[in-house]
Amino acid sequence: MSATRLSQPAESPIIRFGDLFVAGWAAPAAVTIAGLTLGFFAWYAIIVPSRHGVVGDAQLIAAVWGGTVATIALWSGYARYFARRAGITLVRSLQYDAITWLPFLLLWLTFVLAPELTHGARLFLLALTLACVAKVIIAARFNQTVREVLLDFAATRLAIVVIAELAAVIIGQRAGVHVQESSHALLAVWGRWDAVHYLDIATQGYQGTNMAFFPLYPLLIRIVGALAGSHLIAGLLISSACFFFGLLYLYKLLEHEYDRAVARRAIFYVSIFPTAVYFTAVYTESLFFMLTVASFYYMRERRWWLAGAIGFLAALTRVEGVLLMVPFVMEWWAQERNEGKRAVADLAAGLLIPLGLAVYMAYLWVLRADPLYFSHVQIHWNRHLAPPWVSLQNAFGKLLHTTAPQLVANQLLEIAFTVFMIAVLLGGWRSLRPSYIAYMALSILVPMSTSNLMSMPRFALVLFPMFAILARWGERPWVNNLILAFSLPLLGLFTVLFADWYWVA
Repeated sequence: MSATRLSQPAESPIIRFGDLFVAGWAAPAAVTIAGLTLGFFAWYAIIVPSRHGVVGDAQLIAAVWGGTVATIALWSGYARYFARRAGITLVRSLQYDAITWLPFLLLWLTFVLAPELTHGARLFLLALTLACVAKVIIAARFNQTVREVLLDFAATRLAIVVIAELAAVIIGQRAGVHVQESSHALLAVWGRWDAVHYLDIATQGYQGTNMAFFPLYPLLIRIVGALAGSHLIAGLLISSACFFFGLLYLYKLLEHEYDRAVARRAIFYVSIFPTAVYFTAVYTESLFFMLTVASFYYMRERRWWLAGAIGFLAALTRVEGVLLMVPFVMEWWAQERNEGKRAVADLAAGLLIPLGLAVYMAYLWVLRADPLYFSHVQIHWNRHLAPPWVSLQNAFGKLLHTTAPQLVANQLLEIAFTVFMIAVLLGGWRSLRPSYIAYMALSILVPMSTSNLMSMPRFALVLFPMFAILARWGERPWVNNLILAFSLPLLGLFTVLFADWYWVA
């Protein structure tokens, strides 16, 4: 049955008592029980330990009452928002969203399961995750954009997870001694290479060469890990969630710029790019991808302060995030330059972007008396500032002077992906707005100016303007088939290599 569309006035976010009855009795009953549960366990986990055994009935009553009221308010507010966005009646929205609160009843298993299974807030995180997944599935039921993004996300992530796990079990690890981030083989497969650095930062703080890695991602791992009881699981949850929302923002951005067909091809091309395994692993790719695309989306929506704030977070994730300042100024000039004083105030929002880098530099100044230590420590990986052509010269030099098959293969891949990025940029620069092209050009230039091409196949993964160009070219069936034939086999190969501790990018 199709959704009933209503022309509704803007709804107040304040809860209305009638919302408890307009959806019948089952929906408010489910939400009320969930609220009682959350209130009780907030009291049990927070108030009881802080009182050192001296707990009165008043605290329990206040916690249960507060949890119930807060839950009903959130239910009502989100249902009103979803009804407007999905174009369905408020009654239907309330009924569907009530289902998403049921996972919180799992908290009562705290008194049934073994303590090691309920350590910390694991059950709460599990319930929260299930609730969010349920909301996404319900949104996909009514919204084509969410539905198409969810299908691509689920299909490609499931395939990558299966391939990686089978490779780790059947083929086994590359010879040598490797870090094991988990005693569970199915989890350990995702803690390879740079993931070790992020997990170490989250666990122990910054030490030595780890300062080359920016702080937002390990900070999120530390926060979520406090709930999950595992930093590795926290990293996997963060990467997966960020990749989903990154695809959603990219779809919405390109749908507004072009049409649904281009948007759909773009998100699929991103999902099956040869190095897309890093969107699932404990790497910054998913977080950085989501933040950069979201910042561009809000620039195009002329929500400058939100775009600047998200750019701030991007610059706290990777140094390349500061490059968002260039498209910010370009978009402001194209859209707002004739708007007077208000436009100047909006331009000031762009200063939030370099502020993200400045915050980390200030931290390093205090810690190491060197605000550029994140750059200087790159010498550990044979990186230093140099003209971009030097990195190509060095790559070809290594290629000509080595006989090791694996090193030859790595150099060929790094050169091939670099040439591919440059070729797409030169071939498609007229296909996109100048701000997109400028951002893509700078994002290629910066890593090429570090004297080597290491990790270029992975750096290509977050260049969303490249996928927009490919999506436009993909209108021709032969181009689409060529992209699929290029991406899918290499994605399978790179996933196997990553899972077995071989260097990919």
